[in-house]
Amino acid sequence: MKFEDFLLMRHELLLTITAMLILMAEIFIDNKNKNAIIRGLSIALFSIVTIIGFLPAPTGALFGGMYVTSGMHVLMKNVLNIGFLIVCIQSVKWLKSDNNNDRNFEYLMLLTSTLIGMNFMISSGDFLMFYLGLELATIPIAALAAFERFSQKSAEAGVKLILSSALSSGILLYGISMIYGTTGSIYFIDIAKTFGTAPLQILAFIFFAAGMAFKISVVPFHLWTADVYEGAPVNITSYLSVISKGAAVFIFMIVLFTVFRQIVNMWQDVIYILSVLTMTIGNLFAIRQQNLKRFLAFSSIAQAGFLLLGVISGTQLGMTAVIYFALIYIFSNLAAFGVIAAISNTTGKENIKDYDGLYATNPKLSLIMTLALFSLAGIPPVAGFFGKFFLFTAAAQQGFYMLVLIAVINAVISLYYYLLVVKAMFINKSDSPIAYFKSDFSTRLSLIVCVLGLFVIGFASIIFEYIRSMSFGLLF
Repeated sequence: MKFEDFLLMRHELLLTITAMLILMAEIFIDNKNKNAIIRGLSIALFSIVTIIGFLPAPTGALFGGMYVTSGMHVLMKNVLNIGFLIVCIQSVKWLKSDNNNDRNFEYLMLLTSTLIGMNFMISSGDFLMFYLGLELATIPIAALAAFERFSQKSAEAGVKLILSSALSSGILLYGISMIYGTTGSIYFIDIAKTFGTAPLQILAFIFFAAGMAFKISVVPFHLWTADVYEGAPVNITSYLSVISKGAAVFIFMIVLFTVFRQIVNMWQDVIYILSVLTMTIGNLFAIRQQNLKRFLAFSSIAQAGFLLLGVISGTQLGMTAVIYFALIYIFSNLAAFGVIAAISNTTGKENIKDYDGLYATNPKLSLIMTLALFSLAGIPPVAGFFGKFFLFTAAAQQGFYMLVLIAVINAVISLYYYLLVVKAMFINKSDSPIAYFKSDFSTRLSLIVCVLGLFVIGFASIIFEYIRSMSFGLLF
């Protein structure tokens, strides 16, 4: 194997080098500004990694097909890199707090480790690489969920996440073992040739799908989500809701379209049921929430149901729509969580009622929150409308008209509870609204990037066409 072959793992190598440089900075820098230097160095390095990710890259396979990369794999990783960078920028103020200022290195190393695992998972060519990447991505997130050492809720979130992850991984691994037992291979290409409708193979698929449904927070495997999102630090909650979920959706879609393409009619029926349940139950439970992190937790569950509309189509347009919507979802959700983090870090308030009269004291944050919620609801002209339009189109092209109708009804329901937050900020009165405060530079920068993304991605059709060109010929 030539040295140039390792350049196929460009994203993983760059992130590993970044982690090593952060480690060296932690070891060799010894002054009162060490944590500030580590934060600045990390964001600079992550920015470089994100930019390099969009440069032309070779494609191919390594390690006998365990690791594969193509234009679509690279694009998926770039989408995650963008969200990862925004989360890191939004974390700066929180990392400066007294409780976390001495643990910047640990936070950034754990966060980087999860992204490396997600990249390996996306580029996996067999179930061994897939599972190794999955665990590398999952275990550090549990530590991050419990990162606030003086918070009982944070510790509880970490325990719940690691237990639910262990259960889901066990279910998934049992399904993989049955796939290997019935096909004699763990390589995606080989399995796709022999996988069929034998009862044991169908059971293997059900176990695999159930394990992945835990990772994506699909109903009825969603019960851990709200508790973990509420207990974890705001920045980790945002990371779980967009980066972790996005990576899980990407690899789930790849495996469905490749490994299980022989039973497409069967898994479309499964996805149909899961999509309806996820959209409906996620929306109905979101209406009842008062804590904004739990509110967005059930919102993210409902959004996962919408994402399944692209997956169920099993087409190039469906794959394009899923990645396009995931990119929009990153900017939308991180804009909402950015506002929540700014207010939570300053005042400690996280309930919807606390936002009564927010527009009178903090109009800019109120407007950003409104744009983010409108995008999540799919209201034009923000990008969320275009994302849902293409998801609905992909499903309708394959004849899933009733599913699209149910999705439209759920979109209307979601508009109601998103407007509850808007009503609180703009209409409700409060005797003691959140006082005016000026956000730090990193928070303002991340929110500006998110707002620009909400408009540019929707109106720049070249972005959708670029994603579509990357997916051409990859699957089916």
